[in-house]
Amino acid sequence: MDGDGRISSEAMKAPGLRGETARLRVNGADLLADLSGALVWPDKRTLVVADLHLEKGSSLGRHKRPLPPYDSAATLGRLETVIARYEPETVICLGDSFHDGDGATRLSDGDRGRLRALTNAREWVWIAGNHDPAPSPKIGGQVAEELVIGGLLFRHVAADGRAPAGEISGHYHPKAAVWARGRRMSHRCFAGDGRRLVLPAFGAYTGGLSVLDPAIRALFPRRCEVHLLGRQRIVSADRSALVA
Repeated sequence: MDGDGRISSEAMKAPGLRGETARLRVNGADLLADLSGALVWPDKRTLVVADLHLEKGSSLGRHKRPLPPYDSAATLGRLETVIARYEPETVICLGDSFHDGDGATRLSDGDRGRLRALTNAREWVWIAGNHDPAPSPKIGGQVAEELVIGGLLFRHVAADGRAPAGEISGHYHPKAAVWARGRRMSHRCFAGDGRRLVLPAFGAYTGGLSVLDPAIRALFPRRCEVHLLGRQRIVSADRSALVA
């Protein structure tokens, strides 16, 4: 740890975290994929998450598709844990942070207070998503369509065709499957090729789209490396090793 108690850039890459993180490089930036589904940029003390989909349970409940209304609390708990671990100065949420435009108003008082505590303690950027194009200012932070830091471009949906170098996005909720010890293992994953990276969904009530699906495959026409978020460790594999 450094002098103020935070995990330093070198500590983030130490052998003690091996298995719970995977090293990535996108457009020359050294990043860490965390087992939680968060992306960490140690040199910029920045943490990135995608597709929280807060209040999805209450949204579906309004349309007579009831789910237990605990998704926001569970997602915020996971977010609090990974923020406490890395203590970033900046957090970037890559869109669809709420399941719909009214999601922030349906947060319980307790969950709203937890979220405000997070956004008040550091620089916080909400990237506009297709589910929540204008996140409520009442939850703190600032809203942006896109954000450029150094050589990385943060947005919700990956650009069609050839990516701008350094593109970091969410939206697709990528997942992948491999054979391991005689059985099929399927998990959320990071998917990238060194030029662009798509993050897994961080939210508790989020499904996934296989990286073998044409929508994701088209983003990586030549090669794609995935980092599957297993129960206890990250499993990295080339797309050629994946199974349907």
